[in-house]
Amino acid sequence: MGVKSKAAAAILVLLLFLGSLWLQGSLDYHWDSCLKGYNQGNTLHQLYNSSGADGAEGPQVIEGCPGQNFQVSLLLSHLVLAAPASSSDVLLQPYLSSWDELVKFMEALGPMVGLISKEIKTKTSIIRQLALLADADPEAELGPDVHSINSVGTEAGAKDKQEPLQHTGAYHSVRSMIWVELKRGLVDFKHQTDSGCRTLLRLHRALLWLKLFLEKLAETPVAGRLRSPSELCREAYKSTLAEHHTWFVRTAAEVAFTAMPERAFFFRLVCVQNQEEMSATLNRVVQALGEVYDRTQKALEENGMLDLP
Repeated sequence: MGVKSKAAAAILVLLLFLGSLWLQGSLDYHWDSCLKGYNQGNTLHQLYNSSGADGAEGPQVIEGCPGQNFQVSLLLSHLVLAAPASSSDVLLQPYLSSWDELVKFMEALGPMVGLISKEIKTKTSIIRQLALLADADPEAELGPDVHSINSVGTEAGAKDKQEPLQHTGAYHSVRSMIWVELKRGLVDFKHQTDSGCRTLLRLHRALLWLKLFLEKLAETPVAGRLRSPSELCREAYKSTLAEHHTWFVRTAAEVAFTAMPERAFFFRLVCVQNQEEMSATLNRVVQALGEVYDRTQKALEENGMLDLP
């Protein structure tokens, strides 16, 4: 066997092993009982940015992109719904739906990069399963002191006042999940568990990686040069997820990033014609991702959960 063949075989074995680390089973659940008021159909494919809604140029709309699985319009709509302006909380169903779309994004980049999405699917399924189990257990429902964990934010010019946020289940939002799991003793600060809080923390870290990658992908050229997506994704990984992974996983991830498509592929994936259009679209996505990330970060930090084992 030649040197190139041996190298290719080694890479294949490495990636297969990486996949085995992340492929720990996936649960296919439908969360029909939670968030009954969440209606995707009313918002999908048409989202307005905050400045365009009242601006002279009128609303800016991101249309659906026919013929492909990943839809940036759907991702943006889920993210906006996950972080409603009337609350400082993060709603879990649209949050997980955002991850469903981000998984499609990763899978579109090829089978080697798509291996990373297997871990994400497993973790979103864990939270969905916990939500169903909690919904079937009346003892897991939020108590009358729900105001202590969910409060409506104040709008500009409004009175400084907090009111209970309506809920439909223990896993309705990030803060309701944290409150319920702490109350029921499900969060272990010393040992690994499959609690929703620990699972959320892993998703939270991965969200920062993707947010940073998309932010870098939206950057304008430096000295007339646009860096390759592979370089940008590797850079984002090193400053986020890499510090939580073993050497072997980091090495396997590095190999996976070498298979990242070129920039022209991302133009098609985001359904734009050039870098200027992609920057405008991705900056809106990054802003929405940032809002969800910051709210989740604050909730986890307030409860000492940023270092759950």
